[in-house]
Amino acid sequence: MQAKLKAIQELEQLGIKNIREVFYNYGTPALYEQVIRRREGLLAHMGPIVVRTGYHTGRSPNDKFLVKEPTSEKNIWWGTVNASIDEAKFNKLYDKMLAYIQGKDLYVEDCYACADPKYKLDLRIITETAWHNLFARNMFRRYKDRKELLEHKPEFTVLHLPNFHADPDVDGTNSEVFIMLNFGKKLVIIGGTSYAGEIKKSIFTVLNYILPLKGVMSMHCSANVGKDDDVAIFFGLSGTGKTTLSADPNRKLIGDDEHGWSEDGVFNFEGGCYAKVIRLSEEAEPDIYECTRKFGTILENVQIDAQTRRLDLDDDTVTENTRAAYPITHINNIVPEGRAGHPKNIVMLTADAFGVLPPISKLTADQAMYHFISGYTAKVAGTEKGVTEPKATFSTCFGAPFMVHHPSVYAELLGEKIKKHNVKCWLVNTGWTGGPYGVGKRMKIQYTRAMLNAALTGKLDDVETIKDPFFNLNIPVSCEGVPSEVLDPRNTWDDKNAYDEMAKKLANMFNENFNDFKKGVTQNVIDAGPNQY
Repeated sequence: MQAKLKAIQELEQLGIKNIREVFYNYGTPALYEQVIRRREGLLAHMGPIVVRTGYHTGRSPNDKFLVKEPTSEKNIWWGTVNASIDEAKFNKLYDKMLAYIQGKDLYVEDCYACADPKYKLDLRIITETAWHNLFARNMFRRYKDRKELLEHKPEFTVLHLPNFHADPDVDGTNSEVFIMLNFGKKLVIIGGTSYAGEIKKSIFTVLNYILPLKGVMSMHCSANVGKDDDVAIFFGLSGTGKTTLSADPNRKLIGDDEHGWSEDGVFNFEGGCYAKVIRLSEEAEPDIYECTRKFGTILENVQIDAQTRRLDLDDDTVTENTRAAYPITHINNIVPEGRAGHPKNIVMLTADAFGVLPPISKLTADQAMYHFISGYTAKVAGTEKGVTEPKATFSTCFGAPFMVHHPSVYAELLGEKIKKHNVKCWLVNTGWTGGPYGVGKRMKIQYTRAMLNAALTGKLDDVETIKDPFFNLNIPVSCEGVPSEVLDPRNTWDDKNAYDEMAKKLANMFNENFNDFKKGVTQNVIDAGPNQY
C-alpha cells in the first residue's frame, strides 16, 4: 500500500490526476481476472491469454518520433529512422492524453531493464488495459523484494493509451498512431496502436541511446552460454531464427532479443521473451512451443476456437506476425541472473531468399563489421503487398529502427570488442538453398543446428575452407551431420549459370547499400564485402 501511494503521488507530478482507480503492480493471476472481466482477451486451453491487437498487428516505424530537445539533439542520427518532432507538439499531445485519461482506470507496473546492476534502468509502465500491463510484467525485469519496490524511482516512464488517437492535421503526426520519445523529460508516449511490441521496442530505443554513451555495446541479439561458460550471441532480423536457435537444450539461455556488452561481459536487458509463433513446431522448437501452453503467456493474434479454447498456431488469418510474450522463467534452461562473460562466438543470421549465401561461413573481424553494418535478410513473395519476388532488406546493426546514434557508433564498439576478446564470428544463412524462394527449399533446421553446434564447440576451427567467389566468404568443406554438397550453395542449384547471375545480383545489392556507410569505416572493412559486378 505504501508503494502504491508513493506511485500515485509520482503520477500526479507527471500531471496524471483524477484517475478512477490505479491498479498498481498487480500479480499475474489478478491481471488475468482484469483481462477476462474487461473482455480484453480469452482464456485458452492450458492457460495462456489470447488477445487481438486490432488493425495494427506489427510495429509502425513511420509513426515513431524523437523529440528534438537540447539534452540529446547533438547525439542523435536524425533522418528517416529517427524522425524529429518539436517539444511544443509533444507537450500539446501529452496534455491531450492527460485529459483523456481523467476518470479512467490505469494499470501501473514498476519494473526495470538491464540485468547488470551497474546499468539498471528503473521503469514505470502505465497502460489503460490490463493485458498490456501483463505484457510489461512479462517483458521487463520484476522486483522480488518489497523494500526494493518501495525505493523504486522511475528513470523512464511509458504512457501507453492505445484507444487514444492523434489527429495528424493538429498534432503533426503521420497518422493516428504515435510513438514519441522525449529523452529530456525521460518520457515515452504511445497511442493509436494496441500492438504491444511498441512498449518493448521503445525501451530498447532508450537503451540504445543511453548505453553507448557509457561505452556499453547495445545489441539486438539473443544470447546463450555453454557448459564451459562459452557465451554466444546471435544477431538477426525477424524471421531469421534468432529466438529459435538461441533456445538450445545444450546451452543456457541468457536472453532472446536485447543485450548489452560491457567491460564485464554480456547482460540481458529484459526479463521475458517475445517470440513469433506462426506455424510453430513442437518437434523443432519444443521449448517455445511449450510456452504457448502455459499460464501467464500472452498470445497476440493467434487463432483460437471460441468454444473449445484450443489454439491453431498454423492459422495466419489475422496476421503472419503472431506472437507469444512470456517471462523467461517459462524456459527451463536459462541463466537466472541474466548475465554472463564475454562472447566466444558471434553468429550473424540471415534468411537469404535468393538462395545464394552459404549456410555457414567464417568471418574475419573486418567481414563481421561489414555484415553487422549491412544487417541483411530478405523478404519473400507474398509477405507484403506488391512483393512478387525475393526482396533484399538491409537493416543496419540488425536493428536500424531502434538505433539512435549513427551506425558507426555501434559498429566501432562491436569491432573494438571483437578484437579485444578475440571473438570468432560466423555468418549463418537460415534461408533458401537449391534455388530462390519458390524454386529451392528452406534450409533444414536440423542442418542449421548441426552447423551451429560445430561452430560453437570448436569443431569447425581447423576445418578446411574454400573461398566463395562472389561474397569472399570462407566456407567449411565439411561439417558433421550436414551433407557436404549443402555447404556450398552453388552445388545445390541445378542451373549453375542461374546461380551465378543471382549471386552477382545480390552482391551488387550489398555494395549499393554499403555506399551510405563508406565514410564511417576503414578501407579494410569496405574491402571485406562482396565483389563488384
